[in-house]
Amino acid sequence: MEIKTDFLIIGSGIAGLSLAIKVARLGSVAIVTKKEKSESNTNYAQGGIAAVTDKTDSFEEHIADTLDCGAGLCHKDVVNFVVREAPPRIREIVDWGVNFTKSEEHPHAYDLGQEGGHHKRRVLHAKDLTGREIERALHEKVAGLKNVAIYENHIGIDLILQKDAQGRTLNCLGAYVLDINRAEIHTYRAKYTILSTGGAGKVYLITTNPDIATGDGIAMAYRAGAKIANMEFIQFHPTCLFHPEAKAFLISEAVRGEGGILRLKNGESFMEKYHPMKSLAPRDIVAKAIDTEIKRSGDEYVLLDITHRSRDFLMDRFPNIYGKCLEYGIDMAVQPIPIAPAAHYICGGVAVDADGKTSIDNLFACGEVSCTGLHGANRLASNSLLEALVYSHRVYTKIAKSFRQTEMSTVPIRPWDPVNSSESDDTIVVTNNWDEIRRCMWNYVGIVRSDKRLERAERRIAMIQKEIHEYYWNYKVTKDLIELRNITTVAKLIVQSARARKESRGLHYTMDYPQTDDAFLQDTILVRN
Repeated sequence: MEIKTDFLIIGSGIAGLSLAIKVARLGSVAIVTKKEKSESNTNYAQGGIAAVTDKTDSFEEHIADTLDCGAGLCHKDVVNFVVREAPPRIREIVDWGVNFTKSEEHPHAYDLGQEGGHHKRRVLHAKDLTGREIERALHEKVAGLKNVAIYENHIGIDLILQKDAQGRTLNCLGAYVLDINRAEIHTYRAKYTILSTGGAGKVYLITTNPDIATGDGIAMAYRAGAKIANMEFIQFHPTCLFHPEAKAFLISEAVRGEGGILRLKNGESFMEKYHPMKSLAPRDIVAKAIDTEIKRSGDEYVLLDITHRSRDFLMDRFPNIYGKCLEYGIDMAVQPIPIAPAAHYICGGVAVDADGKTSIDNLFACGEVSCTGLHGANRLASNSLLEALVYSHRVYTKIAKSFRQTEMSTVPIRPWDPVNSSESDDTIVVTNNWDEIRRCMWNYVGIVRSDKRLERAERRIAMIQKEIHEYYWNYKVTKDLIELRNITTVAKLIVQSARARKESRGLHYTMDYPQTDDAFLQDTILVRN
């Protein structure tokens, strides 16, 4: 079946939903999301949105903190306009119904948090469930729009391209999409296709991301021939709850922003050895420090201690974290929280310009799936939700200028070809490869890297990719198989990018090249041959 729509948005996080609300003013919108509509990285974001809203803060200071954290690779023009465009975007989502926590002392002002790398309190939040609050408000807004259709439990397979006689890509026509529940593949034809599929944390064994974060948009764009940038810069969140029964529960950076201190199991603090800002140092510094201390001591975790704050304060400021810790027998008011790093955010992704346009016509990307140049080699805390809001608005503004003059393509699109594939009777192959690729990435392409580790990972990933390729074209497409294909593609891109950067910068640290080298003061760009 072919479904026609003006806008095909793949993903239902803050980027996809905020864009859908705006482009619905222009035409019909189809949102494809592979689980329930609220399941996204946005929904799990605890900290908040960084924006200058207080008179004691300034754009210049927010810009300086972002540039400093990005270790020389931020695009200064992008940092400048994202920071300066923040206030109107915040006002917009507040008008849509987002309720940020207000200050108790000044009821007309927001309660601003401070996180690692920020020299001022500038993080707007909704207690410690900011992402959930944003998703709630945006979904309620979308629900009132008649020309927006949400297709839950649907997953994009591949982008559909129009090519010339020489095989060169002219533009994007839409995507092939699997209806997971019905096991049917449909063709979505669109004037504009927008990737807002989020991140790729599930490429790693231990991650704060939900199960859906398998790098689908990045892999689809790469297979289509779009430029991919800076995949070596994987941000490991320093403080993930360490408990045998907890499934990668994030302890927000805001806990350190409110005075939490990182300690060894013996109670000794250690961050003063690594950075002047101590426990509020940028994430790459903190994650590497924890990794070093864990390996040095042989312990499996370190401690995050905020027992010097009152129980009433902790229950009010961090109700979700406080409650979750209690579920696992940890009372954070009297016990330090056991934590360890986990894969959290990818600073690279589909390369886009200042308007969110990719290197393929009619294909845009916004949110974590994209690489805008804002984050450079290391993302400043709480800049990601801001980036999604600013870029979704810029995509809308760009498209709105030419929408009325753009016609829906009438180029024939072939229905999905199952190539005589059959039902798989050996799903253990998918399960084993899924587990192996994630363990390989965790062991060899983690916080600390080396040429030897990367070479080993590259060889193993190539073997797994060959197995998946053969399996993929012999059996019917399933959600698990699509995701396995995608995480393997993303894993390959991360390793290739890491091998190309012969220096240590930001989130990329290699023992063979421990110094920063200005010869590599440029983005790492990959394009499929």
